[in-house]
Amino acid sequence: MIVRIVRMTFDVKDIATFKKDFASSYFLIRNFEGCENLQLFEDKDQPNVIITYSYWRTPEHLENYRKSDVFKSTWAKVKPLFITAPHAFSMVATTY
Repeated sequence: MIVRIVRMTFDVKDIATFKKDFASSYFLIRNFEGCENLQLFEDKDQPNVIITYSYWRTPEHLENYRKSDVFKSTWAKVKPLFITAPHAFSMVATTY
């Protein structure tokens, strides 16, 4: 399993716009082939910082999503709202 974490920083005035756009894309992303879960977190101390966690069955599923129209249209809406570059990384989930 791959966990994709994306930390995004917005102007506080754009948080409502981001949440509206995310809500409209949530089920498209969540139902994309290979997506096991999708969560959004708001930083407790920095209300303009949002972090998403998405869980993907394989790296190929994540890559297919990143090449998809769903990703491209979602990213096109969100990208102009950033006040700093987003920080994204992928991790491999290890189970014992």
